[in-house]
Order: sequence, then C-alpha cells, then structure tokens
Amino acid sequence: MARNFATTAAAALLLVALVSLVSSCAAAQVKTSATQWGLHLPLPSGVTGAESLAFDANGAGPYTGVSDGRVLKWGGSAAGWTTFAHNANYRKLPLCVWSVVPSEETESLCGRPLGLAFHKSSGNLYIADAYKGLMKVGPDGGEAEVLATGADGTAFNFVNGIDVDQSTGDVYFTDSSLTYPRRFNIEIMMNADATGRLLKYDAKTKQVMVLKDGLAYPNGVAVSHDMSYVVVAHTVPCQAFKYYLKGPNAGRYELFADLPGYPDNVRRDGHNGYWVALNQEKAHPNATAPVKHLVGVRLNADGVEVEELTAAKGVTLSEVQEQDSKLWLGSVELDYVGIVA
Repeated sequence: MARNFATTAAAALLLVALVSLVSSCAAAQVKTSATQWGLHLPLPSGVTGAESLAFDANGAGPYTGVSDGRVLKWGGSAAGWTTFAHNANYRKLPLCVWSVVPSEETESLCGRPLGLAFHKSSGNLYIADAYKGLMKVGPDGGEAEVLATGADGTAFNFVNGIDVDQSTGDVYFTDSSLTYPRRFNIEIMMNADATGRLLKYDAKTKQVMVLKDGLAYPNGVAVSHDMSYVVVAHTVPCQAFKYYLKGPNAGRYELFADLPGYPDNVRRDGHNGYWVALNQEKAHPNATAPVKHLVGVRLNADGVEVEELTAAKGVTLSEVQEQDSKLWLGSVELDYVGIVA
C-alpha cells in the first residue's frame, strides 16, 4: 500500500513537472518583433492620426482616416496620398479645410473617421466616424453617405471600430460610450464607464440592431476567419471578447483573451489568429518601468499570445494590418503610417 502510494505520488510530481515544463516552453515561444526600424510613410502636412488601415479587393492602399475628417488613399511613392472620401461638411465648412485650430476643436463638425473596412465584392468602403456615425462610400470614392446615426432610439455617441462579414455584407461596429464622445475618451477609463455597445448593420434590411450593450469601452472589432463570431477589444479592462454569431452559442459573449496593454483595433492575421494594437502597456501600481514598450500582440485562434510587437518609447499603435507579408501600422497620434517587412 505504501509502495503504491509512493509510486502514485512520484507520478503526480512528474506530471506537475511536465506541465510546468510545457508551460515554460509555450511562454518561451512568444516571438518578439521590433517595429522601430521599419519604414515610415509620412502623412500630408497638417494631418495626423492614421487610426485604421484598409486595403481594397485589388490590394491597393492603404486607405486611412485622418484628423481633418478625410479618408486618404496611398497611391505609391509617385502619387503619394490623395483624398479618397470625405463627409458632407468637409467642403462646406472652410474651417475643415483651412483650420488654424487643433483638430480636436473642429472634429465634431468636420468628422473623425476611425475604423475602416471594405466589402470586397461590392468595393464599398464602410467608415466608422466618431461623430457622423456609420458611413459608406463607393469604390470611386467621393462624398460618403451616412447610413445610420443611432440604434434602438438612442443616438450614437462615439462610433469607433468596424469590420465587414464578407459573405453577407453585414457590418459590425462599436459605439464606445453613450456618455463620453471621442474627444473625452480618457474619461471613459477614469470613470469606469460601461455604456458602450456592439452593433450590427444588416446589409439586406439596412437596419442597425444592438447585439450587446452595457460594455466597458468596446473598441476594435474583427469578424472571425470562419465568420462564426466577432472579436471585440475592450480598451478597459485590457481584454478581448467573443460574440458568437452562429451555432449553439449564438448571442453568447465570452472572454477571449486577457491582454498586456490597452487595446485599440483588432484585425485578422494570416495564420487564423488576430493582431491587436496596443495604445500602451497595462498599468501596474508600484511596478517599475517595463524593459520593453509593447505596441501590439498577435493571438492565435485560442486567444493565446504568440507574438508581440515593440517600439520606441512614446510610440502608440491603433492598428496592425497584415498585407502582402508586411505589417502596416496605424496610430491615432502619429503623423505617419509604419511598415515592417
């Protein structure tokens, strides 16, 4: 009996050791990629904040929204940046074109396009404008059409992340707070605001429905690779969640990943996982300054971190987009788009 007990105990200890070894090896497999040596595509003079990046069905772009309310298109080194889309106010109000005050003072009038996503088969570009609402512009660009400014009788207040289901054309997007607009986004975190919403624009009915409300700072959105769920990044409390669209779990909202920083946009990667851009590392009281500055992580299909991106201090990212074996980096604060080959 004692011998059997000893054998069992030894086997248990061996199992614990093996589990610890496997866990250590898994943690050691997280790849670190530096972004500070990448290329920069400077934005036109006077504008900043390439919050989100999108490529059309032909791989042209990136397209990005900037601080004066426009959506720009990169046409290569020869053509540079050109205006692709704008809202109705952009050419009606001189202060949008020739403003001499900070964009924060004019964005409620001139618009602030944040999330961008193409429906590849139609060529339509959907725009999540923080102030103007859900918008759409055709493949030739021009003045964007406002599709919706509210849902369930409540006006949008801070439209933010967006993605499109390529099979149905349905659009998924977030309204980050019913209390604070984009200009006061820090207040969302400071006051633990949880009035955000996850929404769906039905391409057939042209109606918007609320999928989930009472959310804490919902930000970026990505439709899964198999289109069975959407991943939603919550800037606070540094987490990503799944909302199931199909199957027995349809309508369920569950934790997908705890994140090492405050996330912004989420995008599918080329390996059945997701890139999550980080504005900054998670704050830890009484902790010493981190050795490396994290600006993004790649999660596998199970929500496990498999790669991290680092940058020089002071750099923040809003989006990591994988395209043509390169990482394209957007930031709501910087005056360029980054490229890491």
